[in-house]
Amino acid sequence: MTAPARQRSHHITDWDPEDREAWDNGNAKIANRNLIWSVICEHVGFSVWSLFSVLALFMGPAYGISLDQKFVIAATATFFGACLRIPYTQATARFGGRNWAIFSAVVLLIPTGLTMMLMLNPGDFGFGWFLTVAALTGLGGGNFASSMTNINAFFPQRLKGWALGLNAGGGNIGVPAVQLVGLAVISVASDRPEIVCAIYLVLLALAGVGAAIYMDNLDHQTSSGKAMIDCLKYRDTWLISLLYIGTFGSFIGFGFAFSQVLNISFTASGEAKPALAAAQIAWLGPLLGSLARPIGGKLADKVGGGRVTMYCFAAMVAASSILVVAGMSADANNHKIGGAQLTGFIVGFILLFLISGVANGSVYKIIPAVFEAKAKANKGLNALGKITWSRSMSGALIGIAGAFGGLGGVAINLVLRESYKQNKSATTAFWIFLAFYVVAGVVTWWFYARNEKATNALAAESDSADETDEAPSGTTVVA
Repeated sequence: MTAPARQRSHHITDWDPEDREAWDNGNAKIANRNLIWSVICEHVGFSVWSLFSVLALFMGPAYGISLDQKFVIAATATFFGACLRIPYTQATARFGGRNWAIFSAVVLLIPTGLTMMLMLNPGDFGFGWFLTVAALTGLGGGNFASSMTNINAFFPQRLKGWALGLNAGGGNIGVPAVQLVGLAVISVASDRPEIVCAIYLVLLALAGVGAAIYMDNLDHQTSSGKAMIDCLKYRDTWLISLLYIGTFGSFIGFGFAFSQVLNISFTASGEAKPALAAAQIAWLGPLLGSLARPIGGKLADKVGGGRVTMYCFAAMVAASSILVVAGMSADANNHKIGGAQLTGFIVGFILLFLISGVANGSVYKIIPAVFEAKAKANKGLNALGKITWSRSMSGALIGIAGAFGGLGGVAINLVLRESYKQNKSATTAFWIFLAFYVVAGVVTWWFYARNEKATNALAAESDSADETDEAPSGTTVVA
């Protein structure tokens, strides 16, 4: 039963989302309330993580940062955000979902304040300072893993695709949101980049306070270091991580790089104000990708995560082909970029954002489904043991796959940097992206899509068999 709100101490015991009666009698409202504030905290975290994707457009010659160094700064932020997803996955089990949400929002005040310091003093701080602060913004990337692990524990299997997709999509919108803030600042005060930082200092404070008031800790958070080590023993962990490099890696990698690629392209086309032109477009791709993520989760709930992901990779091959054709055309014209090539770059990237967003949601549907099936096939576990093991392993894989996905974003920025450095164009990078999507599509088909219907039918049979086992009551107590 649920205690009155005035008596809440934000600690919930005996939570079982699969208990439909308890879910319909109040648990759904509790889960949705936590989901809303999880989205808000993760959203602001993504924005802070993406700060330098926007501020790079403000960094003119006075800052002493070259084009090559800007890609390295973006890669640094992406790299540390990816690595931090591993410990952040453990944080909700150790400290509580609510407690960690508060901390993860408040701690981001540090890199945001330091970024403001750098932008207020052009030329006074060297490249090393920018790398250090970019690394600290990676704390915002870690928020994703703790948030997803927390929400995974709140929702039943039948709604995980939607809930995880909405949580991740709402967080991902932090990328276009900060770019829209940057566009507004460039439009009215192009010499005042510190305004962007000031806005996020306020939003971080609001997110921390909201999490403190409205979120809860669950007593059965089961993610652990041992689970992450055990998770590495399964082939699916490595395969799903590979797929997530292609989906989320594409989203976050292009999220950091798109504005710079546009800036370079508009400069080559002779645009008078390339930074403003780039800022006017750069936000659109991440926004569409973020909005598409819950759709991917919802489609995966109905059709199957494997099949949706496979179709997405096929579509990403087609979208990257547009980039290859546009790049080859510009290269053949002595790297001069005309209207047709610009259109190709914009359309190709926006399609990649949109499709990768759908695939982000569908891949995360595969994760709980894989371990749910493995748990049901384990005759040595009772109903409670199966639930606990499945949650623990799913939470561990969420962190692992999230980290690998972030590293995919690092690779995208470094591949683009090397392509521009060696060839004065991104065409070689576009070919590499296309080849990777082909490989990822084949892997998805072979391991997850082709037998998905049979696997789902087997899981349904196991569900019927499990009804005879003793399951936990699922009563929710808010102390």
